[in-house]
Amino acid sequence: MSALDIDKIIALCEQEKIQYSHHALFRMIERGIGIREAEAVIVQGNIIKEYPEDHPHPSCLMLGKNAKSQALHVVCGVSEDTLWLITAYYPDPDEWEPDYKTRRRQMK
Repeated sequence: MSALDIDKIIALCEQEKIQYSHHALFRMIERGIGIREAEAVIVQGNIIKEYPEDHPHPSCLMLGKNAKSQALHVVCGVSEDTLWLITAYYPDPDEWEPDYKTRRRQMK
């Protein structure tokens, strides 16, 4: 089973085997994102980018929607038995394509 297997990520979240980094909690409070909102993205969203070489655990960027149908990104790392929530944010439409899956190219 891949460390970035969506079924494993969902299972860890549903089993409440999830840890929030201090950064994640601080940013989520700052951005008005609730823990349940972030967890809903993990359970119902999709992996849009994988970072298998991240240290200390492989990680991924997930996309989902909150109760108001706003796009929400969640970055989480996956260890053998724990899901680590690294950060969550509302993607900036100026930085992302309308599907919020593709980062816009920067103009130079």
